[in-house]
Amino acid sequence: MSRCFLFVLFLAIAEHVFSSETSGDKQTLWDLERAYWRYVEDNDLVTYSNLWHKNFVGWPWVSSEPVRKDHVTDWITSQTSKGLRFKVDEFKPAAIEVTGDVAFTCYRITVKWVDKDGKGAAHTSRVTHAWLRSGKDWRIIGGMSMPEAENPAK
Repeated sequence: MSRCFLFVLFLAIAEHVFSSETSGDKQTLWDLERAYWRYVEDNDLVTYSNLWHKNFVGWPWVSSEPVRKDHVTDWITSQTSKGLRFKVDEFKPAAIEVTGDVAFTCYRITVKWVDKDGKGAAHTSRVTHAWLRSGKDWRIIGGMSMPEAENPAK
């Protein structure tokens, strides 16, 4: 076999392996995003906090300023302290990009804080998270969210 053929074969195999890994990473990240919201529903703040990288900075729409890891649960406790429970209505992935050890997820989520009678208004948000792989684990290192609004360009 010629060296050129072997090189092309090597590239094809490497592309297939990389493509498979990227596809697996994408599934893992969507699973982590869904788990993120389950942890909020379960009020499991310890496991929820473990999703975040120690150097996280982000800007949730419920905060007037960016927050760091030590404040990622504030939006949850501000509502559970009032006796409200969190409920996810719909999770809609929009886009994901994985490049090496960095990934970016974009999605819409419709949620509500419900009272003891199960009543509460639904709100849809756009969410983005930047994920960083550390070993075999992924952690959120950045993010931003905003309430869904009517698109003025339509």
